[in-house]
Amino acid sequence: MGDAPYSLAEARALDGLIARLNAEPLAFVAHVGDIVSGAGPCSDAWLEARKRQFARIRHPFVLLPGDNEWTDCHRTGFDPLERLAKWRSLFCTPVPGLALERQPGETCENVRWQVGELTFIGLNVPGSHNDRRDPAEHARRMAAVFDWLDRSLSLAEQRGAKKIFILMQADPQFERGREGDGYARLRAVLATDAQWFAGRLVLVHGDSHTYLDDRPLPGLRRIEVFGSPWVEWLRARWAGGRLELERGAD
Repeated sequence: MGDAPYSLAEARALDGLIARLNAEPLAFVAHVGDIVSGAGPCSDAWLEARKRQFARIRHPFVLLPGDNEWTDCHRTGFDPLERLAKWRSLFCTPVPGLALERQPGETCENVRWQVGELTFIGLNVPGSHNDRRDPAEHARRMAAVFDWLDRSLSLAEQRGAKKIFILMQADPQFERGREGDGYARLRAVLATDAQWFAGRLVLVHGDSHTYLDDRPLPGLRRIEVFGSPWVEWLRARWAGGRLELERGAD
């Protein structure tokens, strides 16, 4: 899931969704980021309320940061770096029931985990042009992202992963991207990795709020999750060496 809740009404809808998730036999639940709208609120109170709400999910739960909870908070008078630090203090915590590994140091939101023969890699790549408004922050964070991705892919290869999932919030704009949009190097890296792993790589992201299941690059399957105003989820099943995707049951 991703890009929700954006309002109190959507937070109430999320309560219903959590009840449905809790009735399902799931290995884990992942949220690719944006747990507040682009107009806020960016407050501690909203983030802490979401932490309490997500704690009601009975499955292992992994949350990644989006742009709305830190990068875009300058729109309402907050310091984006202070908001990212707050996010880390709330959500860089152990995930019961999942052998989750976090990147050492400041960028604890970059994660990886293994379920059977599948590897999952979570990255802090947000929308809003990947925070190019702050070149120093962008360069520092993306250096950590590329290092974590490279190390995680190597580990997945060592473990013989049959599928490797890369999860992040941003739509990297495969169709309309341009140099300087904040995602150019990422697109090039993904193109190279997709060729190397020959059909084993799956990118999961949010940001554009439109469900997609396509192949924007040779060898790369891309899944975009639902987003506000739709508080929905997608279920992935791995069976018989095949990845099956379906909309979560209402």
